[in-house]
Amino acid sequence: MSSETLEKEDKKKKAAEAEAEEADERDDEEEEEDEESDSDSDSDGEEKETNGVLAKKKSEEPSAPKEKVVLDRPGGFKMVWTIMSRELNAFFHSPITYIVGCVTFFIFGAWFFFFKGGFWQVDRAGMGRMFDAVPFALGLIIPLFTMRSLSDEKRVGTIELLITMPVKDSEVILGKYFAALLMVLLQLLLLALYPIAMFKWPWHIGELDWNAYWVGMLGLGFLSAAGVAIGLMWSSFTDSQILSFFGTALTLAVLYGIGFLTVSESLQGWPGDAIAFISLQTRFDSFARGVIDTRAVVYFLSIAIFPLLVAFRSLESRKWA
Repeated sequence: MSSETLEKEDKKKKAAEAEAEEADERDDEEEEEDEESDSDSDSDGEEKETNGVLAKKKSEEPSAPKEKVVLDRPGGFKMVWTIMSRELNAFFHSPITYIVGCVTFFIFGAWFFFFKGGFWQVDRAGMGRMFDAVPFALGLIIPLFTMRSLSDEKRVGTIELLITMPVKDSEVILGKYFAALLMVLLQLLLLALYPIAMFKWPWHIGELDWNAYWVGMLGLGFLSAAGVAIGLMWSSFTDSQILSFFGTALTLAVLYGIGFLTVSESLQGWPGDAIAFISLQTRFDSFARGVIDTRAVVYFLSIAIFPLLVAFRSLESRKWA
């Protein structure tokens, strides 16, 4: 065999060995890739299983209860006091309050001292003339302090803001009621200066039966409580202060004036008793004589409560519209 053929055979063997080595290397690389892919798939599967277990555990765990949102709202008395203070501040910053007080004080003084001879023609130390006239004057004084209570809120549009605040309608009604009632009672206290000046200081023209006088003033207080409630009811019906004023004044005039019909001979018996039952004047007479009648007290309180309930329903009805 020649040397050329031997060289050719050696080259072929080397080429075959190189190809075999390359094939082995490719096989090893493929096996490594397969192992890596298997390990990745195994790890993915384990992750999915762990995620599934965690999700299942979370779903099985009881959900925490939702916390209720609690508003830090003041108590009912404090809200009534806040609204009452707001109303009183508006009254004391209004010139009408001082004008009404001064005019009432001087007109009553002129009537008490000079009309038909005045107090000096009575020939006794008594305040009967005061209790004859003041109830009629209250029929004009009370509407002046109640006509704007709710009517002005409606006219300006602040009533919508007020009833959407965290405050109850009943608290709005009571706050405005007590503010107006307090202003009317202050007008009555101004009138008390006359007997104090005449029978206590600086003059002392006689001895006054103070117990009977203060009982009469208590009756005027109950009469004012009923009248202010009626005024607040009319103020809740309309956004016009004028209509509220005349509605209140007319209602008080009718309820007080019908008491004089009982003196008519044609209204004796049950018609007169029925009128006397609903008349403000008949119920007030016992207080003017210095006698506290519990039936009259219940009557005045009932008259005060019923219009307040009507005013509350009238204010609440705006939420239904």
